[in-house]
Amino acid sequence: MAPTVDQTDPVIGRIGRTSTGRGDTLPSIDDLAARIRFCPKAGRIWLDDSRMILLHVHALGALRNELIETVGMQGARALLTRMGYASGAQDAELAIKVRGGGACDFFDFFTVGPQLHMLEGIVTVEPLRIERDVKTGHFYGELLWHDSSEDEVHIASHGIGTESACWMQIGYASGYTSVIMGRPVLFREVECRATGHSACRIIGKPVADWSDADDDIRYLQPHAFANKADQRRIVVGLTPDRTPEAPPPAGPLSATRQLVGASAGFNVVCHMIEKVAGTSATVLLLGESGVGKEMFAQTLHAISGRADRPFVAVNCAAIPENLLESELFGVEKGAYTGAVASRPGRFERADGGTLFLDEIGTLSLSAQGKLLRALQEGEIERVGDVKARRVDVRLVAATNVDLRDSVARGRFREDLFYRLNVFPVVIPPLRDRRADIPVLLNHFLQLFAARHGKPVAGFTQRAITGLYAYGWPGNVRELENMVERGVILVPADGQIDLCHLFTSGERVDPYVMEMGADGRLSDMSPDSRQGRVTDVVDQVLQSRTPLDELEECLLRAAVERAGGNLSEAARALGLTRAQLAYRMKKFGDGDLAAGLQG
Repeated sequence: MAPTVDQTDPVIGRIGRTSTGRGDTLPSIDDLAARIRFCPKAGRIWLDDSRMILLHVHALGALRNELIETVGMQGARALLTRMGYASGAQDAELAIKVRGGGACDFFDFFTVGPQLHMLEGIVTVEPLRIERDVKTGHFYGELLWHDSSEDEVHIASHGIGTESACWMQIGYASGYTSVIMGRPVLFREVECRATGHSACRIIGKPVADWSDADDDIRYLQPHAFANKADQRRIVVGLTPDRTPEAPPPAGPLSATRQLVGASAGFNVVCHMIEKVAGTSATVLLLGESGVGKEMFAQTLHAISGRADRPFVAVNCAAIPENLLESELFGVEKGAYTGAVASRPGRFERADGGTLFLDEIGTLSLSAQGKLLRALQEGEIERVGDVKARRVDVRLVAATNVDLRDSVARGRFREDLFYRLNVFPVVIPPLRDRRADIPVLLNHFLQLFAARHGKPVAGFTQRAITGLYAYGWPGNVRELENMVERGVILVPADGQIDLCHLFTSGERVDPYVMEMGADGRLSDMSPDSRQGRVTDVVDQVLQSRTPLDELEECLLRAAVERAGGNLSEAARALGLTRAQLAYRMKKFGDGDLAAGLQG
C-alpha cells in the first residue's frame, strides 16, 4: 500500500507500508550524507559539527558481554539505553538544524532520526505509521527495524531468548523523539529478532499515554536511583503527566519543584550524588547560576541517612556582613541592642541534618575565618555567649564562581577552600545537556498549567526549534520562567509559540536560523520573514518580468545553487521532488524532470 499524506487532517504524518519493506518512502538522504566529513590525517570523522567514530560491531558485542557479566542483564540494559538516549537527543538537534525550517512536512522532518540511524550503520528502518496532532501534542510512531546490529551481536553471544535486545536503539528512538516533540516520548520494542521474530517492531507514544511506563522509564534513570522507588518522582521527572484532577500541592512554588533530567550530564551528577549520599563528607556543588544546585543539595539530603533530620538552606549573598555571625551561629539575649531573646543560628537548627550554604564565594574574608573555625572544631559559639556548643552538621556548599581563581586573587581563604573541596560535583549548564529540555518542558508545562488553572496544548514546532537554538545563559531557572511566561500569554487550549516565550530581548542562536540560497542566515520569525518577502515582491513588480520567466529562473537558480543536489533544491523552494519535476517539465527540461522523478 502506498503511503499517504492528508494535509487537511489535524494529524500531520504519513500512514502506510512500503512495497519493498526497506524504507522507499523515506526522503532523500543526500542532505544528511553531505554532512559527513572524513579527515584521516587529523584522525577525525564529523557528522555536521559533532565528532564521530567508527566502531567494530564485534567490539560493541564485547562491550555488551562485559557489561552483562559485570553489572547484570538489567544493569547493562540501563547503561546502553541511556547511551542511546544521549545519541538520539544529539541527532535530534541536527534534525532541527537540517529540516526544521518549515519547508518539510512532519514526516520528512521526523525521519531524519531513522535515516541517521541507517547512515550510522545501526539498523535499516521502515516507518509503518507516524502520527502527530499539532493541536494536542499527540504522537504515535510505529516502525520496523531490519538487520539490527545490536541483535546481531546479542544473538551471537546469547542466542534466541525471551527478552528484546535492542536497548541502545530504543534509547535512541526515545531520546530523539522526546527532543523533536518537546515532551517525554517512550518507545517500546514489541517484537525483536532476539526473541525469534523476523524483524524488530517498535511503538512510541508520550509517556503519559502508556499505562505501565514505569518498567521502561527506570532504564532511563541513573542505575542507583532506579533502585530507590521512593525517590523516582523527584529525581527523574519522566513520570506520566500530572492530571488536571491532581494539581500540585498548595504553597510556595519551591515546594513543588522536582529535579528532572535524562541527559548524560544529568546522569553523571546523579551518580556522584548517590556515591556520596551515604557518607558525612562535605560536598561542594559547582556550576553556573540557575543549574539547580539547591535542588541537587535537597536530593542529596533526601537520599542520605540524615533524611529525617532538618535541611537548612542559607543564601550567603543575602545576609548582611554585620548579621552573618548571628544568623549562622545564633545570638544570646542581651548580646547587643535589640537582642531581646536568645535564638539558635542555622548551624544549631541543622544539627543532625544538612546545612546548605549557597553562593559561598561571596563571603567576606572575616566571615570565611569564622566559618572555617566552626567546620574545624565541630562547635559554634552564639554571639554574646561564653560556652561552645557541639553540632553535628553535614555541610553542602555551592558557588557559581571559580574558587581556585578566587584563592589565587586573595579573595578566598585557601584553607577554607580545601576544607570545602572534599567532594566536588560539577553540574553542567543546560546548553551542555540539551537532552534534559524535553522533560523539563513537560514538567514545567504541567506545573504551571495546573498552578494558573489554564489548559495548554503544548509547544509549536517553531517554539521547540527556538528553545533548542537558545544558549540558556540563565540555565534551568530561565527555562522555568520562560515556560511560565508562555503559559500566561498563550490563549487557553492554545500552543505556546515563539512570540509567547522570547519577549524580553533574548537572542536565538543563529545555527538553526533559515539559510537562503545565497548562504546567508536569516531570522526565522514570521514578522522578519514577511518583511523580506515584501521587499522581494516590490523589486519583482518594478522589473515587470513575466511570471513564467520568473518561475523558470527561480527553479534553475535553485538547482544551480544547490550544486545539482535536486532534493536540496526542492527543499529550498518548499517543494517536493515530484512538484519540482512537474514544474521543470513544464519548461521543457525533460531530462532533469526524469532525474527528479527517478
